[in-house]
Amino acid sequence: MIEPLLPKVERRVRHPGRKRHPDRLVFQGILFVLHTGIAWEHLPQELGFGSGMTCWRRLAEWTKASVWPRLHEALLARLRGADALDFSRTAVDGSRIRALKGDRRRDEALLTGAGRAANIT
Repeated sequence: MIEPLLPKVERRVRHPGRKRHPDRLVFQGILFVLHTGIAWEHLPQELGFGSGMTCWRRLAEWTKASVWPRLHEALLARLRGADALDFSRTAVDGSRIRALKGDRRRDEALLTGAGRAANIT
């Protein structure tokens, strides 16, 4: 499900460099770091996910390619299709809504001081 969303990276012919670590393992490494909260550089090499820097770079690459919003949409579509979403426990976060600037409210307290303090820097 995730593989078609990932950007295809062609290997250079003239100077191919080191072979890319498999996307599936790097994806698992990213999930491991995000789930456990460990630092990228502390990702254990023994797990086979690649280095923490590889996972971090691939996360940045996939973020730039808008993989995460498309993955979110695909997962929601699959859950909706299976009728597996329970909207009875849904919450809306208003912190994402842009606050519009406007006139001062009438109930705001006015400043009672003589004026602004002098700048001493």
